[in-house]
Amino acid sequence: MSYLLAIDSGNSFLKWGIHDGNQWLTQDKVSQDEILLLKDNWSHIPSPTSIIVSCVTHTILRDKLSLLLSIWPIEPRWISALPHQCGVSNGYTDPYQLGSDRWAALVAAWAIQRQSCLVINVGTAMTVDALSVPGKFIGGIILPGQQLMFKSLKANTQLDSFQNGCYEDFPSNSGNAIYNGVIHSLIGAIERMYSLLSLHADQPLGNCIISGGGAVMLLPYIKLPYMIIDNLVLEGLMIIASDTQ
Repeated sequence: MSYLLAIDSGNSFLKWGIHDGNQWLTQDKVSQDEILLLKDNWSHIPSPTSIIVSCVTHTILRDKLSLLLSIWPIEPRWISALPHQCGVSNGYTDPYQLGSDRWAALVAAWAIQRQSCLVINVGTAMTVDALSVPGKFIGGIILPGQQLMFKSLKANTQLDSFQNGCYEDFPSNSGNAIYNGVIHSLIGAIERMYSLLSLHADQPLGNCIISGGGAVMLLPYIKLPYMIIDNLVLEGLMIIASDTQ
């Protein structure tokens, strides 16, 4: 049997999964600080017959990952965004500048929905990408995720009381004001992009497709139609790996 090892090496976490051509046998993640734990984790999985990687980390972490992957006599496929792939066309001025993780997520989103939608990943940074019919990525935004916003405020102001913040329509203390400011910033960006895509599209939008570990904090406040897809980048990598065109 053939086994695909798909790897999404992001800013804070490395996510991976083994796919047998029909289903995911396992999926897991480790923080980039603990990447060497993969040596033990991967000793218990079926030997992959192919490996596909999206990596947006700096060279040092990429080199560590390459060394870990060398336990198998297989040349990993390190993907990058392309002008066109798997039914998705890339509208970036320089298509190769688009992050490989965003590209894989767009490929997965188009395969799942086949209609205009927002593709949202909430991690260390939040990306909100616009996908239109027929599979055209028309552009997107990148902004700090919630933890980066919190850290920035703590590092650059005297405000440090947000740890116990909670939601209020009209925040009545500094902790809640910071917490709600971050929530409104991220939700507002999503709603703004949804409004712009609605004006661009000539048909109703599909569900927003949301992924990423930071999404859980935002979901209670998202009033747009959406679906959660865990490990969206891994799904896209599996589709890219199986593409024969």
